[in-house]
Amino acid sequence: MLTPNQFEVEQLTGLKITSERDGLEACNILHAAGPKKVVITSLHLNGTLLLIGSHQKEKDHPPEQFKIAIPKIPAYFTGTGDLTTALLLGWSNKYPDNLEIASELAVSSLQALLQRTVSDYLKAGFDPQTSSLEIRLIQSQDDIKNPQIKYKAEKFL
Repeated sequence: MLTPNQFEVEQLTGLKITSERDGLEACNILHAAGPKKVVITSLHLNGTLLLIGSHQKEKDHPPEQFKIAIPKIPAYFTGTGDLTTALLLGWSNKYPDNLEIASELAVSSLQALLQRTVSDYLKAGFDPQTSSLEIRLIQSQDDIKNPQIKYKAEKFL
């Protein structure tokens, strides 16, 4: 599995991503290099934040591709890329043939954790938009182990 963000996927493919189609093409380029699963973890397009997933289950067959719209949280967090990858790997281990479900669980866990982080900072009287926030991993264990799926994958046809 490969889990680049937008900047990283542009560097890896040489493709400037300005649309969902560009994101899908970048996934196809990366599949050709070897990984069966590619997840662009954060893609910023026209004010929207997306995750794009692509799972090539069989060589020489088109991959199953999907997107998940993710609400932006007005703060900057430290460690979200690593956590996203860890969550995707963990859920993919449980659902090896269903990258969509693994991604929905990972995004739902991450969003719950980030919302908890912002809430904790606000309760402490800190403006979460003023600097990088340390994510609340320990306090969010239940959201990591048993997330409620709130963010659904939408298949590309």
